[in-house]
Amino acid sequence: MLKHVREVECVIYEQDSGQSERVECELPDDTCRAALKRLRDLSDGKFAWIRLTDPEEGQLVQLAEELSLHPLAVEDALHGRQRPKRERFGDVLAVALKPLRYVEEDTAVKTGDIMIFVGPRSVLTVSHGTIDPCAEAARRLDADPQMLRSGTWAVLHAVLDVAVDAYSDAARRVRATLDRLEDDVFSTSRVDHTQAIYSLKREAREFRDAVQPLVPVLHGLVDGPSEVDAQSKIAPYIRDVADHVHRTDIEVRTLDELLDSVLGAQQARVGTWQNDDMRRISAWAAIFAIPTMVAGVYGMNFEHMPELGWTYGYPLAVALMTLASLTLYRAFRRNGWL
Repeated sequence: MLKHVREVECVIYEQDSGQSERVECELPDDTCRAALKRLRDLSDGKFAWIRLTDPEEGQLVQLAEELSLHPLAVEDALHGRQRPKRERFGDVLAVALKPLRYVEEDTAVKTGDIMIFVGPRSVLTVSHGTIDPCAEAARRLDADPQMLRSGTWAVLHAVLDVAVDAYSDAARRVRATLDRLEDDVFSTSRVDHTQAIYSLKREAREFRDAVQPLVPVLHGLVDGPSEVDAQSKIAPYIRDVADHVHRTDIEVRTLDELLDSVLGAQQARVGTWQNDDMRRISAWAAIFAIPTMVAGVYGMNFEHMPELGWTYGYPLAVALMTLASLTLYRAFRRNGWL
């Protein structure tokens, strides 16, 4: 019924005791059919979490039919690259988000895609890429089995919590990179950091595209006509995650604005360097203009010119050129042009 996939994991949780049972899903088809039969025969007080990574179309469609998922939701999960959102398909809630991490060595924000389908008795997560919060979320659930009393919502909270924690860590790392860039921009060295600033700004925009749309998604889970019962035990935890992603969104907006300011400061410094260079060139041109003029006049080789027959005419002309040049040099030096 279910063919071999690149990576499939299935865990059955017991809500009251917090015990978990891992079901083998990557063995031959007979075993997979037995595992799916276990999912259909779940007793009260138990739910299943199925995790797929980069599934093929046929595999996801077969599993979606087993879990009664909407075809539009399956299409979104198959292709990935979805903007963070939440949609309700009958008794199944679909949540899309973009997990990420910041790689300081490359000054790059690496993102992935994950769709979470939360039903009454099962949770299906479909991940694309190498950034997958599900493994860490499963570890946290195993470490805190009390959370499992909230059923499938506990899995949604765990995945969101891990993803949002990664957002906070990435924001801290981007801030550290920005601080170093600020120090470099305002240092005495004449190095143009425009490319590095623009590159970081581009990554900050990608960061913002992942975080900003998630803010209303999470607030919509617990505020207003919410998906989560305000009186349930999981509601405060979902609200806490929503507050964290809201703070991260503000931090990312601030980073984007600071990058604009640093980029403007770098461009202003480049303009100042160019002005300094032009002043130096103009000053040296003025210094050499007087000797050039004097030498040009006496180089015209006219027969009747003043001082041509005078013994001290040549030394006087050289002294005049030197004195004029030194005078201009000192004047420009005093005014900061040299």
